Amino acid sequence: MSSSPEFLHWDISRLSEAIRDKQVSPVEVIRSLLERIEQLNPVLNAFITVMAEEALAGAIQAEQEIMKGNWRGPLHGVAVGLKDVIYTKDIRTTMGTNIFENFVPDYDATVVERLKQDGAIIIGKLNTHYFAYGPTGDRSDFGPVKNPHHLRKISGGSSSGSGAAVASGLCYAAIGTDSGGSIRIPASCCGIVGMKPTFGLVSKYGVFPISWSLDHLGPMTRSVRDNALLLNALAG
Repeated sequence: MSSSPEFLHWDISRLSEAIRDKQVSPVEVIRSLLERIEQLNPVLNAFITVMAEEALAGAIQAEQEIMKGNWRGPLHGVAVGLKDVIYTKDIRTTMGTNIFENFVPDYDATVVERLKQDGAIIIGKLNTHYFAYGPTGDRSDFGPVKNPHHLRKISGGSSSGSGAAVASGLCYAAIGTDSGGSIRIPASCCGIVGMKPTFGLVSKYGVFPISWSLDHLGPMTRSVRDNALLLNALAG
């Protein structure tokens, strides 16, 4: 881990400034992240699906736009992971269960559309307690998520992969879901910032429901500032 590029440990705010000022290439960042995922994910099991081709294509597009002066904002060229209950067009969405192992939505959730509009790069789908129903993060048909700070400890759930991925530098932020603690518990266990927003602030369209009256989507990040930045994008 010590040999990884310094920028993999920055927060979004610092990375965004470097990308905007053309000091760091989005392509270089995504390639480094994919190498890190290849190295660490077999141990942590944070990702169910790594979207390597899509992420690289998005990084190339972001770099071309920024080089032409078309900077979309602080998420442009920044890698974000999605809890695998959030629908992604043409990319499988499993809900952490083999019942939906081969389910491929034909549309993006609203939050995915908003991230893409802001130039964010979706790097993959993150592991979750099956059907996002449980606080520990070790009950997924794709295997348990390990806590990056101590591999014999739970990551918390149900947004387990989201907490572990952000904490271990596999993506700069993640979108989790929270009905009764499923963002806040893994954020606490993994030492990052997670927030359950005000009900109705972030669209739930295109997200597998647990409870229509309790479900929330929210940001999981390395800093409070990044959390606010991401929430602004999600809320539109």
